[in-house]
Amino acid sequence: MTWQWPAHGKVSVLSFADKSGTILPTALCFQYAKYQVVKYHHVPCSPLTAHRLSIMRKKILVLDLDETLIHSHHDGVIRPMVKPGTPSDFTIKVVIDRHPVRFSVHARPHVDYFLSVVSQWFDLVVFTASMEVYGTHVADKLDNGRGILNRRYFRQHCTMDYGGYTKDLSAIHQDLSSIFILDNSPGAYRKFPQNAIPIPSWFSDPSDTCLLNLLPFLDALRFTSDVRSILSRNQQSFNQVW
Repeated sequence: MTWQWPAHGKVSVLSFADKSGTILPTALCFQYAKYQVVKYHHVPCSPLTAHRLSIMRKKILVLDLDETLIHSHHDGVIRPMVKPGTPSDFTIKVVIDRHPVRFSVHARPHVDYFLSVVSQWFDLVVFTASMEVYGTHVADKLDNGRGILNRRYFRQHCTMDYGGYTKDLSAIHQDLSSIFILDNSPGAYRKFPQNAIPIPSWFSDPSDTCLLNLLPFLDALRFTSDVRSILSRNQQSFNQVW
């Protein structure tokens, strides 16, 4: 796929074209999308919209790690979701309960590009139910020295609820109109369904495009004054799309 993104102050319009450059009708786009070139055409904002965007405070996008941005497994554990012999994108070594553990980490397709784009639109926060000693290393690798994943919350910041870990978004930012989470686990945002974007769990599919598919929606979301006004009406739509 080919992706072209606008500079700051531009609005993106998504279209599909075949290899000859012919624009496909909308009805055909859904059927053939994964086989076509995807381009973003730059449409300048009106002066009023550009001004509004320039004075709006960046919203906060909270990102889960495991099965949302990456999948990992440690030595000695056979994961049927990962084909044997599949090379990891990186490995991390940590000490848990005084025992050294090595994790093989697989990055979701397009995660690096996804992060580079959304970091221009939002303030990014990592919130994982994993242990800090593990989550820190993973976040460092994904950040790759760019300084875009500096705010991080871990298992100790979660709340136990119905036997699982939930994530309190109000502990990150009290104004819930400008914060939302991307997470594969509905239980994690049980108390904040109007501030959540669900995403299918990812384990090893190299053809996955979920992160790319979200970019047009996220691009538009930064213009709204209250993310809940959009996300509260789109939960059913997300379920149908995924």
